[in-house]
Amino acid sequence: MASSSSSSHLHAHALKLGTLAHTFNMNHLLIYYARRGLLHSALKVFDEMPHRNLVSWTAMVSASTRNGAPHLGFRFFLSMIRSGFCPNEFALATMLTACHSMLAHSSNKLLIALSLHAVAVRAGLDSNPFVGSSLLLMYAKHGRIAAAQRAFALIRNKDLTCWNAMLEGYVLNDFGHHAISIVLLMHHSGLALDRYTYISAVKACSISEEWDFGFQLHGLAIHSTFESDTSVMNALVDMYFRAEQKKTAVAVFRKIQQKDPVSWNTVISGFAHDEDDKAVFGYLIDMSRTGCKPNEVTFSVLLRLSGAKENASLGLQIFALAYRHGYTDNVLVANAVINMLFRCGLLDRAYGFFCSLTFRNIVTWNEIIAGYGLFRRSEDAMRLFRSLVCFGERPDEFTYSAVLSAFQEDQGASNHEQIHAIILKQGFASCQFVSTSLIKANAAAFGSVQSSLKIIEDAGKMELVSWGVVISAFLKHGLNDEVIFLFNLFRGDSTNKPDEFILATVLNACANAALIRHCRCIHSLVLKTGHSNHFCVASAVVDAYAKCGEITSAESAFTAVSSATDDAILYNTMLTAYANHGLIHEALNLYEEMTKAKLSQPATFVAILSACSHLGLVEQGKLVFSTMLSAYGMHPARANYACLVDILARKGLLDEAKCVIEALPFQPWSAVWRSLVNGCRIHGNKQLGVLAAEQILRMAPSSDGAYVSLSNVYADDGEWQFAEETRRRMVQNHVQKLQGYSRIEM
Repeated sequence: MASSSSSSHLHAHALKLGTLAHTFNMNHLLIYYARRGLLHSALKVFDEMPHRNLVSWTAMVSASTRNGAPHLGFRFFLSMIRSGFCPNEFALATMLTACHSMLAHSSNKLLIALSLHAVAVRAGLDSNPFVGSSLLLMYAKHGRIAAAQRAFALIRNKDLTCWNAMLEGYVLNDFGHHAISIVLLMHHSGLALDRYTYISAVKACSISEEWDFGFQLHGLAIHSTFESDTSVMNALVDMYFRAEQKKTAVAVFRKIQQKDPVSWNTVISGFAHDEDDKAVFGYLIDMSRTGCKPNEVTFSVLLRLSGAKENASLGLQIFALAYRHGYTDNVLVANAVINMLFRCGLLDRAYGFFCSLTFRNIVTWNEIIAGYGLFRRSEDAMRLFRSLVCFGERPDEFTYSAVLSAFQEDQGASNHEQIHAIILKQGFASCQFVSTSLIKANAAAFGSVQSSLKIIEDAGKMELVSWGVVISAFLKHGLNDEVIFLFNLFRGDSTNKPDEFILATVLNACANAALIRHCRCIHSLVLKTGHSNHFCVASAVVDAYAKCGEITSAESAFTAVSSATDDAILYNTMLTAYANHGLIHEALNLYEEMTKAKLSQPATFVAILSACSHLGLVEQGKLVFSTMLSAYGMHPARANYACLVDILARKGLLDEAKCVIEALPFQPWSAVWRSLVNGCRIHGNKQLGVLAAEQILRMAPSSDGAYVSLSNVYADDGEWQFAEETRRRMVQNHVQKLQGYSRIEM
């Protein structure tokens, strides 16, 4: 207020003396007001000016954009040109920087930016370092990295700012290796790197996962005395967390001399990524003790962590804390609240909170639509999507992905077709993210690859990640033949090279359908592409051969890889293969090897217990189960208990099996009761079999297997009337038994 008052007195004094008639003096007053954020006063002075020159117009362009009015700045820029003035480097650079923050659609922003580039070329300023840096950054922010590179190449007498701008452009577009190349060129050119160089360079290491280069940068930063720079140290902490070196990240964090909110948010986010709530709230307490207050980023991270942990009580407490600090109206916090409430299953509260918001951005709409998508509430998601359009919001690629996720289990095709039509109309068909989501939805709705071919064609050349997501979507819905078809379509382009994710997915399809010939072909491709030692692919190869009945080939594939790696997943896959083929001695020998190598996991015990169950080794199975907690400190999972019940039921120890079910540390589920029903049928215990079958029907009223099992229990005991009554109940409840079938590859 003192500054505003003194400037008003100076202005009044100048008017009294009559000195404001001079353009030079008025320009200085304009610049004075602009630098102090007094845009209204600057506008008043500008309106009173009898004569305006280039400096006057440039000062108003700068004042408008600097004070959050880029559209006003753009109007001043146009008026300046219409008044016959050729813009200088300061006016052009200001408008190029402000262009991206204008409230317009991205295509319109780009048109404005291209027009500004044309003005720069006409004025001969495109090679000016100040204008050139702004030009390349403008193109980089629009994802036009090639245009940014051309703008950089045209700059004469490149200074450190120009190099930093190109470095930042690469980082913005996730061109990590290109950014590292720029840093190396700068270093070899003898340029003294500044704090902005280090910050962007460290981010580039995180993008490209070039951790060794990042460690070298850390050493160079220490050598260049940047260890006292908080922003550089914050970037290093973030890099170490991304490199999964938490101890080093914490050590760097502790060395930060003046920790700011970004410092605390970085370490809190690092631990929140691993859902380590104990560490997160420990640092939150330390943050408060130092007098540093949590901001909107802090609350957003904490709320999303609460949602990920599905801890509604914790989430609501964080929300209360955010309310106390006055952040509940902040859009970043509000979006996180919606995310937390949905993930905790509080759908009505999430919708109520959404309706109470006075301001919403597209992310807010995306959060609530995605929330309903989590629960497959397709009608609610579609209703909100229509409301979004009615309110004048423009859906982005994440909106379409969110609404499509709600339809993935929906049998109606009309909603898919409506969304698909809007995607085509809005020009999002070529967006990889949207087209991938659309294909995933189509895989569930239509179950046919034909409906997805047009989408793939519209998307143009699909990226490797998109192909992987599409192929896995068909596998998820059991469409194994379609998986093979899509893989062949993918390989039709000679430039496409499958990664470990795609190869493992296709091998899983071969395993599910017992396609031994395809399995051998894919295995040969695995060997050819050098993925045979990757644990994910190797496990898929072993699993595919085993499920195709080729246990010898599975064993050979396992032996070839196990000598080079001690991966628990690979060993568990081979152990399961032995168990499923009834090779109990081989399974036990492999289990002993795993025990010695300390590779045992809950899945290991599932496999070995399954083997004991198939061969009726009750005592051996009970011993293995008991050693989980006593020898390995592992709490048995649901699958482990299911195996134990199955072992006891198969051997006729039905009462003991029932006692295990009743003593479960969690709610019994239908599969364990089904094991008991099967045991009762084998050993002729009608009373217990009926009890178990009724339990299944209580949990899953539409289970055809439960009705059939109950009917068979009565039939085995000669009680045909009750068996018929059970079948009649099945018909009355509209439950149909799915027909079983077998297939062989010819």
